[in-house]
Amino acid sequence: MIFLHSNSIIFAGMQINKSTYFILFIFFVLLSDGSIFAQINRLNNLQNQFGNQNGNVQYDSQGNPITKQNKGSDSLKLRDKNEDSITITFRYFDSSAVRQIDTTINDFHTRLQLPFTYTNLGNIGSPAQPLLFNPYMNAGWDAGLHSMDPYKFTLENTKYYTVTRPYSVLGYMLGQKGEQYIDVLHTQPRAHGNVNFTFEYRLLNAPGAYQNQNTANNNIRANFSINSSNKRYNANFIILRNNLKAATNGGLVNPSGLDSLALGDLSQALVKLGVNNTNASNPFNASVNTGNIFNDFTLYFREAYDLGQKDSIVKDTVTYRLFYPRMRFEHTIKYSSQNYSYVDDNPDVSSYSQYYNFIVPSDTVRFHDSWKIFTNEAALYLFPVKKNSNQYLKLYGDYQIIKGKLGETYNQEFDNIFAGADYRNKTRNQKWDMDLGGRFYIGAKNYSGNYDFNLNLRRDLGSIGALELGIRNVNQSPAYIYNSTAGTSLSVNNNSSENVGDPHSGFPIQALSKFSNQNITHIFANYYLPYLKLKLTGNYFLYKNYAYFNGYFTATQTTSPFNVLQIEAEKATNLGKFFHWYIEAYLQQKAGSVDLHVPALIMRNRIAFEGNFFKNLYIATGFEVRYVSPYKPDNYSPFNGQFFYQNDISYSNRPDVDFYLNFRITRFKFFAEYSQLNTINYSNKTFGFNHYNWVAPNYPALGAWLRMGVWWTFIN
Repeated sequence: MIFLHSNSIIFAGMQINKSTYFILFIFFVLLSDGSIFAQINRLNNLQNQFGNQNGNVQYDSQGNPITKQNKGSDSLKLRDKNEDSITITFRYFDSSAVRQIDTTINDFHTRLQLPFTYTNLGNIGSPAQPLLFNPYMNAGWDAGLHSMDPYKFTLENTKYYTVTRPYSVLGYMLGQKGEQYIDVLHTQPRAHGNVNFTFEYRLLNAPGAYQNQNTANNNIRANFSINSSNKRYNANFIILRNNLKAATNGGLVNPSGLDSLALGDLSQALVKLGVNNTNASNPFNASVNTGNIFNDFTLYFREAYDLGQKDSIVKDTVTYRLFYPRMRFEHTIKYSSQNYSYVDDNPDVSSYSQYYNFIVPSDTVRFHDSWKIFTNEAALYLFPVKKNSNQYLKLYGDYQIIKGKLGETYNQEFDNIFAGADYRNKTRNQKWDMDLGGRFYIGAKNYSGNYDFNLNLRRDLGSIGALELGIRNVNQSPAYIYNSTAGTSLSVNNNSSENVGDPHSGFPIQALSKFSNQNITHIFANYYLPYLKLKLTGNYFLYKNYAYFNGYFTATQTTSPFNVLQIEAEKATNLGKFFHWYIEAYLQQKAGSVDLHVPALIMRNRIAFEGNFFKNLYIATGFEVRYVSPYKPDNYSPFNGQFFYQNDISYSNRPDVDFYLNFRITRFKFFAEYSQLNTINYSNKTFGFNHYNWVAPNYPALGAWLRMGVWWTFIN
């Protein structure tokens, strides 16, 4: 319910400033092109035709829309501009698999940016790492800061849409303490479907519950795709921008004192960092005075020209023009800038000395690396089968220039040359799908000998399911951040590290004089049995020369090989007409002598009530329970943005218990979740939600937390 006060609006128990409310209202109206009320009437009559390739648009054997040329006015059918049907599909960047829009509402986690198999520092949008062992596998240069990766727009998760009409989705979610999340998507065709434009925007501001814990993330992505009418030329232009800010408080000074706070106010708990900062009550305040600031910007342009054979089909006096590529010339240019910083504009000298044994060099603390990367690629595609564009051989070569500004002192510049080949084949009967590829660095001062090899096989087994097998092997240099700090840049225990090798990272790292290349092998298998609604997955990792952080400022490497085995099972079970049980379970075990802790068991259960009522009303509500077996979680060093190994503190948390209520009416979706009900506590004749779980040493999770939001689809 909504209640009006003199200076604010209270919505479902959460207070919003009036100016914020009206700004958001106007924002939504403008984005919908002033036609919200007209769209409401249209949406009530929409048919659910998402992903239906046999609907209003016909496709050739390559999965491309067929351009019609009509002969005679008797066969000409003018399209009703008010028709409310739409055909929409998408594929991910550099993938040929056509996918349909997900319209399900039974999983609240699809609204959040972080999968349930991840853990963060206790606030949405804060640094995060996977609970499942998932090493970074990518040959060549890497800056080495990945704790904010789950919140990024990337080339890999870019979607290319195929739509027949403009399609928009507006989302807004509100949480406690002024937490706000805005999600915008708009895609539309132009020039009779030969041009498509997609725009995405995402904003997250979350003050958190503890002192100096606020996050402020925003992401922008624009994607243009162009296809010539003769189907010979196509181009893609992508713009990405990620601005991620996370205040980090270093954890609580006295974790055992949480239940003795005055009135249970978590913001009064003493923290190690940011004690001199003043909490901002404005959720749109994006400032971070003590914490990590990661941002990046990418420009990507790819164009291709095909040589091939024309063809046509005549049906009912209508001619369908076809084109089969046999050879493709492709050119790609990519420019990106990456900036990583730790800042403390008002450091407490005694805190740095007491908790980190670190001598503050001035009235501010600032560590940063900035990189600029330019990549130029030329590629040749060969299509051996005329009527199957999903079978091809790609040969390519890349020239890469990398420039870095490391702290205030050092600059780095080097270039790489690498070549590769990809063979992909999705058979015309849709039964087999193969992906074979490799990339090798042939002219690289720092990365010579790096390579990446992968093989994936997928087989459709019909009524008995689908099977996928794969292997990947990567030989990669350790990330650049492992380069040691020099001279007076770092003072820990009154000792300074020595300058070794190339110009070092601007972050404070004490490390080995030289790191060896890491070699990682990943073997996996997936099997899906639709009759039982069962999916089984197995992952095996073999790791040699594992480089890792083992302290706030220290990094090392183990030469002993080790392996990790993971087994996953997902199962959906009907408990009745409206009741369902969804279970996901992960078992993992390491073997070998290595400083690595992983939970042995991760499990999520959802007991749900789901159904379709009153024709257009779909409801999904129930309880979600996540269990993580006791283990020793990694600690976090904000000074270099790394999670690091620790062997002193182990946590045995209660299972996380959440209640959710979601529903959909035609194209309107509502999501609500009351999470962390497991914090319920009754002691000393006092009832409250103050039995907190712990996500990292001295980092508690949130208490009971309410979020609710709406996602509205518009079709013009």
